[in-house]
Amino acid sequence: MSALQIGLLAAFLAALFAVVKRTDFNGLTQQSRIQHIIFGTTAALFSLWLFRTGIYEGLNVHFLWVTAAVLTLGFRWSFIACSLALCAVSLLGLEDWRAIGAQGLFGVLLPIVLTYAIFTLSFHRLPRNVFVYIFVFAFFAGFVSITAKMGLLGVYYYFELGYDWHIITDNYLILIPLLVFPEGLLNGMTMTLLIIYKPSWVYTFHDKFYIDGK
Repeated sequence: MSALQIGLLAAFLAALFAVVKRTDFNGLTQQSRIQHIIFGTTAALFSLWLFRTGIYEGLNVHFLWVTAAVLTLGFRWSFIACSLALCAVSLLGLEDWRAIGAQGLFGVLLPIVLTYAIFTLSFHRLPRNVFVYIFVFAFFAGFVSITAKMGLLGVYYYFELGYDWHIITDNYLILIPLLVFPEGLLNGMTMTLLIIYKPSWVYTFHDKFYIDGK
């Protein structure tokens, strides 16, 4: 592993340790419903991340669905669930284990932070209704998350994999416009179905804020 990969891995593990240390596991062990939601989300992320495409080694693309995980599980549990899914696909050889730090920071933690930041800012500054929840918290946050993830990973690939910049732009970054709308739509549709049929599963959704009195 290079010095850059070691540094990114150390940062990712430090962030994961800090989150795990501050996570209350009592609910997980005592309530089967919470177990099903968390493990189901982890399995869904893992299944989605199995499907990827790319021409050059390392320059693979896939949908994230991290925004929906954040809105459903909250910050801490979504980070843990996404990290478990990342480790699983890495064990299968679909991700280079030496790049797990970069993938963890740019493909997991960064989208989670961006989604939660958009959710928090919009919650306090925008009208609280279902349409804002779906189109801003889910669709727009998913749009931003995959753009930021692919942009920073493109820079990482340039320095670490040794590809010319035009190879990265023509075979990786050029795909961003093709992925942002489907990514946003995937997250938006997921949260629409959840808040309609299973609102009790969604950590960030409460009727009193988005439905009552509207």
